Amino acid sequence: MKKAVVTGASSGIGKAITNTLLTLGYSVIGVSRSVKKDDFNSEHFTPLQADLSNESATLELCKKLSKDSIFILINCAGFGRFEPHEELNSNTITSMVFLNLTAPMLLTNALLRELKKNDGYLININSIEALRASKFAGVYSATKAGLKAFGEALFEETRKSNLSVTNINPDMTQSNFYNKLRFQTSHNEHEKLMTEDIAKAIEHILTMRKGAVVSEYTIRSLNFGIDKKRL
Repeated sequence: MKKAVVTGASSGIGKAITNTLLTLGYSVIGVSRSVKKDDFNSEHFTPLQADLSNESATLELCKKLSKDSIFILINCAGFGRFEPHEELNSNTITSMVFLNLTAPMLLTNALLRELKKNDGYLININSIEALRASKFAGVYSATKAGLKAFGEALFEETRKSNLSVTNINPDMTQSNFYNKLRFQTSHNEHEKLMTEDIAKAIEHILTMRKGAVVSEYTIRSLNFGIDKKRL
């Protein structure tokens, strides 16, 4: 059974992707700070608890995963804070950069030889913010644009192998990503994405003919909408 690693597997997009991979017949190693075995009703799910905003924890995880034969790496874990830049504290900035950008680079570095050997898949869950510049999103947009550039470079770098590299750029998706923010996705179903939409994109990528690669996959809501929370 082929193995996949999904970061951010305990909730949101990562959880939906993990469920889809298990349904497709993959064995999944799910990574997050709080992931548990009973989060998924499958004997083929293995939880690995790790704080990917912490350098030592991330390097330990890389060491552990590098001993396994991995077919799919999906870099999904991330968070955002959307404030005037001078209002962000230094810990928020460094944690956001490490979790959203540095940790995926380190995990990819640790697993890339095995992914290439297995003719596997590297998939980065970016954001629509990787494609534009929005106010109050300077650090978040920079990390996602950086991850997108990283994936594009690896696509070119590995084209002599049979590794498939894809960047997915979702629009606002209903999940716990917005729990600590001042806004959230719209209540109108046409003005938001659902986590299952991103998971279906993963299924599409994995079921295509291997000789064809969707190197960039942007998913938008049909209409635009956003709900501001009452403070």
